[in-house]
Amino acid sequence: MKSRYTAVALAGLLALAGCGDGAGSADAAQKTLKVSFWPDNPTFSCIDPFQVYWIESRTIIRNFADSLTDQDPKTGKIVPWLAEKWEIGPDGKTYTFHLRDGVTFANGKKLDAQAVADNATGWIDTVKATNGAAYGASYIQGLTGAKVIDPLTVEFDLSAPNSSFLQATSTTNLAITDPAEFQLTPADRCTGKGVVGSGLFALDHYTAKVETVLTKRAGYTWGSETSTNRGEAKLDKVVFNYVAEDSVRTGNLVSGATDIAWPRNPFSPQDEQLIKKSGDTVESRSLPGVAYNLYANTAAGHPLVDPALRQALSKAIDRKTYATTIYGADYPTVEGPFETTTPYFKSLAGKLGYDPEGAKKLLDGAGWAPGADGIRVKDGKKLTIDFPITAGFAGPELLQAELKQVGIDLALRTLTTAQQATYLKEGSYDLTSTYFTRADPGALQFILNPEVANSKALATNATTPDVTKKIQDLFAKALQTTDTAQTEAAYAELQDYLVDQGVTIPLFERLQKAGVSSKVHGFAFTSESFLKLNDVTKD
Repeated sequence: MKSRYTAVALAGLLALAGCGDGAGSADAAQKTLKVSFWPDNPTFSCIDPFQVYWIESRTIIRNFADSLTDQDPKTGKIVPWLAEKWEIGPDGKTYTFHLRDGVTFANGKKLDAQAVADNATGWIDTVKATNGAAYGASYIQGLTGAKVIDPLTVEFDLSAPNSSFLQATSTTNLAITDPAEFQLTPADRCTGKGVVGSGLFALDHYTAKVETVLTKRAGYTWGSETSTNRGEAKLDKVVFNYVAEDSVRTGNLVSGATDIAWPRNPFSPQDEQLIKKSGDTVESRSLPGVAYNLYANTAAGHPLVDPALRQALSKAIDRKTYATTIYGADYPTVEGPFETTTPYFKSLAGKLGYDPEGAKKLLDGAGWAPGADGIRVKDGKKLTIDFPITAGFAGPELLQAELKQVGIDLALRTLTTAQQATYLKEGSYDLTSTYFTRADPGALQFILNPEVANSKALATNATTPDVTKKIQDLFAKALQTTDTAQTEAAYAELQDYLVDQGVTIPLFERLQKAGVSSKVHGFAFTSESFLKLNDVTKD
């Protein structure tokens, strides 16, 4: 693969860095960390914790807004944070949190039980105000409200057991903010107006698509046990900017213009090699939740309604070659519908091996015979799979070539911005792809369960009604219980079922990589593979 890094890009970056030298010395004295991100969301730029789904925004939020609990990235265990302890009611419908005393928001207001209860009210009201579009809606499934028991004790009430709720309280989407923000409109809050957290940094400003700046808070003493440093930040300021070109982002890092290069997709092998040769490091961790999966349109008239074709397509994918060709020799091969960092993950590598001969036998059995050009034909019709993709989809031609080897014509169609908003609803596709980042397997229901899915059209088309019912039953068995053994067994069965039925066709493991300057120390990922700044220092 040809390197995307060029001398021209680096020269431009060096010039850009020079333009900012007037403030550079002051920033250095202030211990300022500079981070280059993938571009901000073009259609929904937002920094409000409850509403936002953009990974980069959630990374920033994690460092200015704390949550009731935290999740250990090594074990997946839920640990105390703003809440020192909690109890779950025997029926799984109440969660009672006992709050840490002395916590304040960045504006000096006290974080107490009333503030937490008001957050719960604000979340529920936001779901209504946005017609369910707020990303946090998926984290409060069944939440009916919260009530104050005493100044430092608050009880959350659910309409039905939801074993994912405790993990939800550790996420950025349920970070606790000054409830005064909920007096503003959701649109205003997206701009950062009124958004005040209790984290070790304060949100200084958010300029959509340009930059976000965090500043150190004095007196912070309530970091969770997942950090070595549980007190004040060691940095004074953090500046996040948004850079579209991967090569430019890499150039920023190796030239010293920024301290951390944070791509959306993993670095190319060439960029990663350049970073390491420059004396910097590349940190890596799988993003938890749903892997990058392919999903078939099983509606009538679409070829992948036949489960044999879905299985054949899956067997025809050489996942190891795909991963190492696109992202480098040491890139892991996906092992199932979930990422390896997701609690209750089960490796299904044995079911996902490359088996082109097995794929051919399935196609033969389904009546698809090789045509003159190698593409299979049935009843005079070619086996063509319409696969709409966005411009950022990695390695489409490689996937196309692998499927062609068994006689499947993968017809690639790059979507316009307008088409991206409508093609799922219209059902104008045979195959699509998506993922969901959350350190809990319940995240998958927001893709596959039509009752709660973010795209009901995708969920409805992803499989037949009888299979949907089975998936819903397994989610219910996993979620509507306080028995962790039952949850684990249900999720294990679910993962097998999804692969056996070809509902999810895993393509690759999603890694969050970060290029880190040799001057930066204490880099760490959160359980959601976001940037964790508690222990970060800079020479």
